[in-house]
Amino acid sequence: MSGKIIFFEERNFQGRSYECIGDCSEITSHLRRCSSCRVESGIFMVYDQPYFRGLQYLLTKGEYPEYQDTIGFSDCIQSCRIVPVHAGPFKMRIYEKSNFDGQMHELTDDCDSIQDNYNMSDLQSCNVMDGYWLMFELPNFEGRMLYLKPGEYKNLREIGNDIRFKSIRRITES
Repeated sequence: MSGKIIFFEERNFQGRSYECIGDCSEITSHLRRCSSCRVESGIFMVYDQPYFRGLQYLLTKGEYPEYQDTIGFSDCIQSCRIVPVHAGPFKMRIYEKSNFDGQMHELTDDCDSIQDNYNMSDLQSCNVMDGYWLMFELPNFEGRMLYLKPGEYKNLREIGNDIRFKSIRRITES
């Protein structure tokens, strides 16, 4: 896991800065606030709350001079987590109900519409066996997202701010 992200207090890469090469649970312990950032390498999940909570957004290599407009955070980035590179394979089981009940399907690739591809009325739990994934609130990988690493997720509504997820995408290097 290697990556580098630089946070700036002001928009357009102005003001004090903080370089981060891994997870940071509280950016405000290093800067007064974070209003722009630059990802020099790696992939990072950023959060609008400390300790990896709240709204999430995936940032890849590039510049984010006024990310509030780009990613939709009403406030500043408050924490970040590096996303490990995973070359494959990818494997996830999704379940219609919480606690791994109801209809189940196994995914090894992106799914742009849970409803259209699997005729599932809802998606409330999952088991990520391989890879790192993003779940989206809307079809076609749009809307608010939730980052998932390998593990069991018994109740996605609890951890996803009551979002109903409609599409899923693998996090790949590209």
